[in-house]
Amino acid sequence: MPPTYRLATLADIPALEALIPLSARTLQLGYYTPAQIEAALGTVFGVDTQLIRDGTYFVAVATDPATAAERLVGCGGWSQRKTLYGGDRGKTGPDPLRDPATEPAMIRAFFVHPDFARRGIGRHLMARSEAGARAAGFRSIEIVATLPGEPLYATFGYAAVERFALTLPDGTPLPVVRLRKLPRP
Repeated sequence: MPPTYRLATLADIPALEALIPLSARTLQLGYYTPAQIEAALGTVFGVDTQLIRDGTYFVAVATDPATAAERLVGCGGWSQRKTLYGGDRGKTGPDPLRDPATEPAMIRAFFVHPDFARRGIGRHLMARSEAGARAAGFRSIEIVATLPGEPLYATFGYAAVERFALTLPDGTPLPVVRLRKLPRP
């Protein structure tokens, strides 16, 4: 049975806090070392409750046909805030709004359960995120993406504009790429 999609709620936080590390530890291997992944958990790879409160963060929910039990199998969204990436533990102050006339919306915090990888969940979440950003008046969209996310975003027409490394709290560098989708005419 394919997943269903909905806006995330604050009640989803425990499930998100379980999903994000599982996704990062499994799907980011080969791109990042285990030390980089562990150092990024919580600050870079973590739950940003502002996205949930803003109504710009989505979850994919799978239902087990035998038990009818539901579980989160993916998450991702967009932001109208200045923060470029990361979870609550990485924030240091206010998170003001962006101006849709002059600043891009940001695609944020995409994670998929390893058992559900490469089944279109990221594509569904991206389509919802882009539609939300457009509906809010944003003409351009950017992403500070992890290396394994870059191929997915490229399929949506995002192009790399900058490669750099984040410095994690323990000093570990984490290579990332800023991608941009150009404004629509």
